[in-house]
Amino acid sequence: MFHEIHQKARLSVKEVNDTLREFELYSSQWSILFCLKQFGSMTQKEIWQYLNVEAPTVTRTIVRLEESGWILRREGKDKRERIVQLSPFAEQKMSEIAERIGQTEKTLVSGLSDKEQDQLILLLKKIGTNNSGEKDVNNE
Repeated sequence: MFHEIHQKARLSVKEVNDTLREFELYSSQWSILFCLKQFGSMTQKEIWQYLNVEAPTVTRTIVRLEESGWILRREGKDKRERIVQLSPFAEQKMSEIAERIGQTEKTLVSGLSDKEQDQLILLLKKIGTNNSGEKDVNNE
């Protein structure tokens, strides 16, 4: 099972990266932008915890996004905390990017019925969860 999930994840990332190329973004950057669009401003810690990615990796990606104008950062409650939000430029581009990603997703799952797609999403959400109240982008 792990092998199949890993292979499909690699395929998905490759296809998404191809889609995002026109926006000069990568899937790891899109993940952060998507989080910010769904949940609003977040601390860097909240982002890396939600994405299950190491803090230094998220920090490097956030720096690149900030340098390219996709996000804005400001100090939080103390000097160590950074709050991240989408820039006006990103807000303007998000629907176009989401539409392109949606087209890519449709292509990837085109061999599945609507019912199978819903079941796949449900099953993927169950993997690795322990009912800890994790944030869900669909608020489910």
